[in-house]
Amino acid sequence: MANFWEGGNQLLQIVIVGLGGFIGSVSRFWLSSLAYRILGQDFPYGTLLVNVFGCFLIGFLMAFFEERFTVIPNLRVFLTIGILGGFTTFSSFSYETVALLREGSYFVGLLNVFISVFVCLSATWIGAVAGKVA
Repeated sequence: MANFWEGGNQLLQIVIVGLGGFIGSVSRFWLSSLAYRILGQDFPYGTLLVNVFGCFLIGFLMAFFEERFTVIPNLRVFLTIGILGGFTTFSSFSYETVALLREGSYFVGLLNVFISVFVCLSATWIGAVAGKVA
C-alpha cells in the first residue's frame, strides 16, 4: 500500500484527488445537512460550520506535516487537496492567505482576500443576473 501513496504519476494524483474530493464532498453534504436540521435554516449554519471546521483542519494538518511529521506527498495531496478541497475550498483560500501573511507578503495576502471575497461575490451576483436574462 505504501507504493500507492509514493507514486509520482500525475494520473495517479488525479485519481487520489478525485477519491478525496468524493469523500470531502459527501462529508460536507452530511455535516451541513446535520447542522441545518439541528440549528434551522434562518442562517447558513451548515456552510459556516463546514468552512470553519475545514479551515481548522487544513491549518492543523499543514502545520503538523511541516513541523512534526513528514508525510508522503500523495497522502498530503489526498488529505488537503482531495478531502479538504472537496469539503471546502475556503480552507485552501484561508491557508494560502495565512501563508502569504506569515511570509511577509501582506499586500498580496490582503489582495487575495479582497479578490476572493469582493470580486467573487460580485461575479456570483453578475452570474445570477446573467442567468435570469439568458
